[in-house]
Amino acid sequence: MDKDAIILLLKQINYPGYNRDIVSFGIINDISISENTILLKLNLKQDSKDIDNIKNLISELLIKNFSNLNITFEITPSATPNNNPGEIKALEKVKHIVAIASGKGGVGKSTTTVNLASMLCKDYKIGILDLDIYGPSLQMALGCNQKPLMSSDNMLLPIESHGMKTMSFGFLNDESAPTIWRGPMVSRMTEQFFSQVDWGDLDILFLDLPPGTGDIQLTLVQKIALSGAIIVTTPQDLALLDVKKASDMFGKLNTPIMGVVENMSNLIIDGKVYDDKKNLINGKVTINNKDFSILNGEVVIELDIFKGKGGLDESNRLNVPLLSRIPLDSELAEATDLGTPYVLKHKNTHVDECYKNISKEIIKQLGL
Repeated sequence: MDKDAIILLLKQINYPGYNRDIVSFGIINDISISENTILLKLNLKQDSKDIDNIKNLISELLIKNFSNLNITFEITPSATPNNNPGEIKALEKVKHIVAIASGKGGVGKSTTTVNLASMLCKDYKIGILDLDIYGPSLQMALGCNQKPLMSSDNMLLPIESHGMKTMSFGFLNDESAPTIWRGPMVSRMTEQFFSQVDWGDLDILFLDLPPGTGDIQLTLVQKIALSGAIIVTTPQDLALLDVKKASDMFGKLNTPIMGVVENMSNLIIDGKVYDDKKNLINGKVTINNKDFSILNGEVVIELDIFKGKGGLDESNRLNVPLLSRIPLDSELAEATDLGTPYVLKHKNTHVDECYKNISKEIIKQLGL
């Protein structure tokens, strides 16, 4: 019996109400072993309602795996708020918080957030929080420019849009005015979006993070109990250089990575092929030395515009699913500019199927 073996076992125990284990939450502060006695120091507040439940779960698991074991506990409250999940009152009724991140801008992270949330809001209670203080885009992507109201207890009320609860700095700030803030101000605003917004009952709150690994990301992982993170990239090697940094940041902070989404992965052209008498034909067409079959006139052509395999390489490196390879689609970009999520208007397209597959995997991982 050693510490490593015990930690592996404890990773099987999820924090009550979350789909994340007590080890990654930082609940286990220290483990001391002396013969058949084990002392576990837990990072929990003395008044935490989960103390007894966690103690029982740990005891049952360890006794099951080790005979004649004497288990004692010591509660050692940590100064790090992340070790006390659910302490932010405004988030008490939010079941899961999922961060959507990228290493660099322009890879379609916000588009992914909006469409994934829109795909799920038909069956689940969904919220989106745009945390890109310097470049908020949620107001444009959802076609929503109204100002949020205040409740009687001075809480900001999320704006309802397309069946989702939403909040963004873009709702509060003048679009024509640049945001020239230092890190501490950005961190305070990030904290206020969690503590002073009345999110109410939600199954999933999606966080649209700014690109990179800056102040907002660090504030987030210190303050909030994340159920997981989704990494968004594109096929190019240049994007992969930056996305590795974002992925590794979550790894070092014990946030589970749920998978990788590769945007702009290829160009898909589908249609019908006729002969000169307008009859549907069978055969093949060759483009860039690649053959594509034509069956009963139907043809689907997939062209790799970018030669890299950024999403696949990163998912393999992290040993997590490649959630989807979303093709280039001009209507996807147009929908974002017009303020209506693509998946709400375009059904049974290649892009629509991609978002369906992503949403199914996320729901499966969250256990909803």
